[in-house]
Amino acid sequence: MDKLLSNIKIEVPEGIFIKNPESSELGKKIIQTSIILIDEIGFEDFNFKKLGKFISSNESSIYRYFESKHKLLIYLSSWYWRWIEYQLVIETFSIKDTKEKLIQAIKVVTRTTKEDKAFSHINEILLNKIIINENSKSYLTKSVDSENKEGYFLPYKRVVGRFADIISEYNNTYEFPLSLASSITEGALHQHFIKQHFVSITNCDDTITPTKFYTNLILNTLSNDE
Repeated sequence: MDKLLSNIKIEVPEGIFIKNPESSELGKKIIQTSIILIDEIGFEDFNFKKLGKFISSNESSIYRYFESKHKLLIYLSSWYWRWIEYQLVIETFSIKDTKEKLIQAIKVVTRTTKEDKAFSHINEILLNKIIINENSKSYLTKSVDSENKEGYFLPYKRVVGRFADIISEYNNTYEFPLSLASSITEGALHQHFIKQHFVSITNCDDTITPTKFYTNLILNTLSNDE
């Protein structure tokens, strides 16, 4: 997979940024450092002034790439979900057995992220932590409908759509593949979060992973529906 991904360019919907950060070394540095800084201090305390100081650049130079920190978060989220989509495609396309394919798809969507050396300026482990903690902030806003119309959330929706297709391949009589796929995709983030912060309300821990939980849940749900 690493060899295949090394030849793939992650493309984010253009309207999210003013200037593509992938087009320059400064832009890549903005993305690389923003991931580190958001992970360190949280999105609420993050701003372009702090980022500029961190990268020894003027705050105004960051605004040439993104009009707000909200758009930067959407960029990071979109990049992450495009990366997940590529993994979902690459790791399932050659699997013929529909149950095995579904199990692998669940694994891709729910597992703990490992760093991918194909993208040197992106720390996927830290980005995954940001998505777990901050992803909902990218769309729980008053502007969600207009931003959705602009296609900002297309990478996230494509992951859900592909996942739903794999669910339907396994059980084509199940009535709610999209609802199940979106619940798992979002629910996995929530389980990773509460596993770290609210341990008293989840069975997930160091031995029971969200992947194990959702594999059990989905296979039982779809088997009972047959």
